[in-house]
Amino acid sequence: SVIGAAICRVLVEKGMKVVGAAKSIKKVQAVSEELVGRKGSMIAIHCDITKDEDVLALFESIKNKFGGVDVCINSASLDTFTTLLDGNPNKWRNMLNVNVVGLCLCTREAIASMQQRGIDDGQIIHLNNIAGHYVSSPGSVSAMYTASKFAVTALTEGLRQELRQA
Repeated sequence: SVIGAAICRVLVEKGMKVVGAAKSIKKVQAVSEELVGRKGSMIAIHCDITKDEDVLALFESIKNKFGGVDVCINSASLDTFTTLLDGNPNKWRNMLNVNVVGLCLCTREAIASMQQRGIDDGQIIHLNNIAGHYVSSPGSVSAMYTASKFAVTALTEGLRQELRQA
């Protein structure tokens, strides 16, 4: 995503080691190459967030290369741009797998990485948008997209409460 790429640039400029993961590896590699020689560094890894095995392999690769995750920024997002009445259930499932299930799996794996290493000040950031807080007028975004973003809001709050009790 454009926002994800911008975040990678800022973090590398601040000196962080960044892993950019995406289904479309070419775009992530281009950002990584652009940032060579900066204060921090970035590597690009292919990951289809809808495939559990890709996500698990991503976190295993991060563990092997860097020891684990200290900051996880979930920025993957997808909209079907169709109305609820005209929508395709397979496209809905794919969108929910990207926007909700993939986010949950990445979050679970990042927290496990932090806990295994005793990191208690790690950061999990879920990029969401206004669609996660109110239902917009028809035509601006799909109802299923809005539902997925409401889910991100609820999951983020639920995670906050879980971690408080941990």
